[in-house]
Amino acid sequence: MALIKVAINGYGTIGKRVADAVDAQDDMEVVGVSKTGPSFGCELAARKGFPLYCTTDESARIASFSSGGYECRGGLSDLLAIADIVVDCAPGKMGADNLSKYTAAGVKHVFQGGEKHSLTGLSYSSNANHAENLDADGTRVVSCNTTGLSRTLVPLYEHCGSLKVECTMIRRAADPGDSNKGPINAIKPVLKVPSHHGFDLMTVKPEIEINSLAVAVPTTLMHVHTIIADLPEGHGLTTESVIEMWRGTPRVVVMHGERHRLTTTAEVMEMARDIGRKWGDLHEIFVWEDGVKLVDDRLYYFQAIHQESDVIPENIDCIRALMGTEPDWRVSVAKTDRAISDYYDL
Repeated sequence: MALIKVAINGYGTIGKRVADAVDAQDDMEVVGVSKTGPSFGCELAARKGFPLYCTTDESARIASFSSGGYECRGGLSDLLAIADIVVDCAPGKMGADNLSKYTAAGVKHVFQGGEKHSLTGLSYSSNANHAENLDADGTRVVSCNTTGLSRTLVPLYEHCGSLKVECTMIRRAADPGDSNKGPINAIKPVLKVPSHHGFDLMTVKPEIEINSLAVAVPTTLMHVHTIIADLPEGHGLTTESVIEMWRGTPRVVVMHGERHRLTTTAEVMEMARDIGRKWGDLHEIFVWEDGVKLVDDRLYYFQAIHQESDVIPENIDCIRALMGTEPDWRVSVAKTDRAISDYYDL
């Protein structure tokens, strides 16, 4: 079978991780990555052997790469001409302009959660709606927070048949590499109520009834979700069986906060570094076992989301869905996770 030729448009926080994940797969290859101009990201791409392209077709911009000592093989049109599919990792709000370029080039396309669902009319989460995305021309991998909600709530819904959820997203203020965002010494509620996160989950699993609030806090490490889920009568679950359900769910890790001394997001991220994860990433959603409690039909729990990395394996599964090469989401997930060498059995 021919390798899927994948272009990465935007080689930044998400793009560099997607490129490495694609490179690890035996059924796809990176045919090129794009940057706006010469920077250390170009050096990183060169070290990894990824062909470098410019995000535009402007001749002056393309020529600027050589002044930085980098070989640029052309503009975005040149990159799209050799690709089967492009993963758009450009900054948010550039989607509409980029979509027109992808459509004109006849290239399948995957956007990130910074774009709106309406851009493609289709969104993606591996365990929620892989089948609905098979052979589609384009879609959007939902945000890191929505991916986290999907990972733990979809298994509950599939067991129970219905679910009503209220959650609060305690959001990091910025990624660790950002220096121009805040708040620095404040807690900032998102005053658009409810927040978009619940609506976003319903783009991939509309059967789940969910509302959400959000607040930004001065940390760069992870997001934390506080979740209350009302289960239907006769659900047959206990606190222990819910925990075991999540233990058997791909890309969810359940650990005891007190016993493992992982009571904060700082300690969780230190664990990811300790076990040798590249960039200190944690692709899995982290659930605190001692923070899970089922009281009658109401389930309470906390989970933590590493915003830089949980969507990375989802992008790989999404590529297979759009290309129609793997119809079973569980098979794709297992293949993706085996190929990414920094996965450990936690």
